[in-house]
Amino acid sequence: MKKYNIFIALLLACSGLQAQTNQRIVIETNHTSLVLSVGKNGRVYQNYLSTKLANAADNNILPQGKEAYIGGGMEDSFQPAIRITHTDSNPSLELLFVEQKTEQSTSGSTETIVTLKDPKYPITVKLHYQAYTKEDVIKSWTEIINGEKGEITLNDYASSMLHFDAREYWLTQYHGDWAAEMKMQESKLTSGIKEIDSKLGTRAAMYQSPLFLLSLGKQSDETSGEVIAGTLAWTGNFKFHFETDQNNALRVISGINPYASAYKLAAGKTFTTPAFIFTYSASGRGQASRNLHSWARNHDVMDGNKPRLVLLNNWETTFFNFDEQKLSGLFDDAVNLGVDLFLLDDGWFGNKYPRSNDKAGLGDWQPTKTKLPNGIGNLIKQAEAKGTKFGIWIEPEMVNPKSELYEKHPDWVLRLPNRAENEQRNQMVLDLANPAVADFVYQTMDDLISKNPGLGFIKWDCNRIMTNTWSPYLKDKQSNLYVDYVLNLYKVFTRLRAKHPHLPIMLCSGGGSRIDYEALKYFTEFWASDNTDPLERVYMQWGYSNFYPANVIASHVTSWGKQPLKFRTDVAMMGKLGYDIDVKKMTPDELTFSKLAIKNYKRLSNVIWYGDLYRLISPYEENRAVLMYVDSVKSKAVLFNYNLNIRERETVNRVKLAGLDANKKYKVEEINMMTGAKPILPDNGRVYTGDFLMKVGLDLNSWHLKALTSSIVEITAQ
Repeated sequence: MKKYNIFIALLLACSGLQAQTNQRIVIETNHTSLVLSVGKNGRVYQNYLSTKLANAADNNILPQGKEAYIGGGMEDSFQPAIRITHTDSNPSLELLFVEQKTEQSTSGSTETIVTLKDPKYPITVKLHYQAYTKEDVIKSWTEIINGEKGEITLNDYASSMLHFDAREYWLTQYHGDWAAEMKMQESKLTSGIKEIDSKLGTRAAMYQSPLFLLSLGKQSDETSGEVIAGTLAWTGNFKFHFETDQNNALRVISGINPYASAYKLAAGKTFTTPAFIFTYSASGRGQASRNLHSWARNHDVMDGNKPRLVLLNNWETTFFNFDEQKLSGLFDDAVNLGVDLFLLDDGWFGNKYPRSNDKAGLGDWQPTKTKLPNGIGNLIKQAEAKGTKFGIWIEPEMVNPKSELYEKHPDWVLRLPNRAENEQRNQMVLDLANPAVADFVYQTMDDLISKNPGLGFIKWDCNRIMTNTWSPYLKDKQSNLYVDYVLNLYKVFTRLRAKHPHLPIMLCSGGGSRIDYEALKYFTEFWASDNTDPLERVYMQWGYSNFYPANVIASHVTSWGKQPLKFRTDVAMMGKLGYDIDVKKMTPDELTFSKLAIKNYKRLSNVIWYGDLYRLISPYEENRAVLMYVDSVKSKAVLFNYNLNIRERETVNRVKLAGLDANKKYKVEEINMMTGAKPILPDNGRVYTGDFLMKVGLDLNSWHLKALTSSIVEITAQ
């Protein structure tokens, strides 16, 4: 062994690599530490990922763990983090330590860069770890630099590799389909491999969502247990690889799905992976969620700490059947209801092939003259004159074969040569791997905004996945397609935001199929699902709340579902409230209630959007759901109570609240009640101590426990 170590040292010296044996690399936040070390062989190992050690000197005596970022083709027997083919066809990669740099950021984060090199080939890999101190969140990504004289192939190129050593591992994943997003499922990881991935290209999160919870040692709950909450910031194909070895050690590899994506990297070029974002909590899932919410608002989501708009969408009222006169009447409805914005959905564009259904017009982004003879600008002026803002829907990455764009540029469409075209929803995907197409998408969006001053909101949709996929532009580099599409999409987003930095834009993909934190850097919110049935939405929004703050989860009151309007409204108010409903069909009592609900929402929105979330009763465990938001100084809270499939005379317990100040006194009062309704609280308006509310709790169903009913309780420090 001694001779081997001498040999390694000589090898490192000859190759210009300087290993510093036993050097510790500490990435830490207020409560979490990720500790790496440099081994005697020059490789970098993960020693620790858990609660921050009280004595910093203890980091130096941590036992050496698994290699932090394993190269393929060497002696490791399991899935590597990176696997490349060199110019000479050699399929191996050894990564040895060169240096470590730490940089402080003005945003309250610290970035650590660990540089690794292969001793035989001019390949450099830089591991980036950005630690957000206050929020206890770490971002991990990788740079891969090709110093060879020719092209190399990246066969696997993970953003992150993490190692764990626990008695048990419990994985919570989120899956679904159109109108059935974010179904939560938990399972125990056993020996072998478990993978969560997407191969859909666009609408990448339609079947599997790019996020997970990993419980260590035992199943975690809201307030106890060790848990990692992780998500990949990538708007395309992703893969999470969980592999438990013969010693029950677990490696978790996160990154772009390399399926059909062996990436060709030219000489001298650098490939940067997307970021894997994660947080560790030793006190359950609730704290992990609050960490991510705070990080997202402060560091990621577009204008994360700024107000959102309550909107009225026309879709369920008109579908494709509207004109200027009908829209003008809907502006009146928006003003009467008290929302901030009217949003015109699909159906406003196309002239040679007007958009009267979903079979034509995509790609021809000019207002239909027969519907809107005076254009978008006139609608903006009409809306503003009546006292509301105007927004619009668009789907710029797609094209209908029945369109002028398709007739002019059939070479701009993703489709296989020598095969029949494959349409979904009567549309095709534009080839954004082609810079000319990306320029078209940018110009389309810029024209829409620049030529219509005063436009108040955009809903950006993407309604189909990639199938039968081939790019005329990429020619012999087809395996770069899935990646280059997304990278060019980000270039469009970046250019657009540079020119229009604060315009609210909703991220939509046929529902909740684009929900990643990289896209959300450019968007103010996402559309959670086309399914707005409030019973289903309780489960969906509960799942989303594990990773996303309330102000980015668009939640609308609609006519989908037969539940009372109050129940539909109360469910929508736990997220970013909006409406997609025919206001003229409301009864006087319903209209009065809705106007009051909007006023209540606006009055309490700062608590809902920016407060700490506490999930109290899970719909996956009982026939009800209870959650609450508490502001940062514990002076105001809002509690949401939903009775789901409650059976007649079903027994339920009091609900113990959380997040309050035990020493403060709070007035507890039900709000958002229909005209003439009685409050559910037996002593509505009573004052309690925070200690009582958290230890004894409230009876939220004292006398009318019925299915599909709800209540909202305002809690105010006295």
